[in-house]
Amino acid sequence: MENITALYLTRAETWLCITTLLYFLMNGAQIFETLVFVPKWTASPSENFNLLVDGRGASLKFFWIIMHSLHEIAFILAIIFCWKIDPVRNWLLLLFVVHFAVRVWTLSYFAPNIIEFQKVAETPAMATDLIDRTSLWQILNYVRVAIFIAVSIGLIPLCVKLLNLRH
Repeated sequence: MENITALYLTRAETWLCITTLLYFLMNGAQIFETLVFVPKWTASPSENFNLLVDGRGASLKFFWIIMHSLHEIAFILAIIFCWKIDPVRNWLLLLFVVHFAVRVWTLSYFAPNIIEFQKVAETPAMATDLIDRTSLWQILNYVRVAIFIAVSIGLIPLCVKLLNLRH
């Protein structure tokens, strides 16, 4: 590690802690959504898809766009401010790669399927294989949420390591 000033360390601690807190906030929302909201609309595909429609249901689109944007900015800032602290930086990069891979999966699979389910709510004639598709979506969502939780848990030892550098 290069010479690390107290100010540098404070910024690193701040951004890593902010990132960790935002991640745990997202986990809480994901767990709530997974355990309460998703079972409601997957229980009876097509009939309950109105819960997904903007303006008629519980649209969470803006919440997730804002939350992920804030979190990813904080995550990148944590990486930047922890850059000189090799073991923390390396683990942060690994966790970010996992996080980024799951975000790509979210944007390529989960989001398009939700959009499709919203279209089915508006035009029920479009419905095909809904029970299988919603079941698969729900199972894969459990995997996705578990990975996000694992990443956030992986941030905790990094926070502890960083906070212990002062001593």
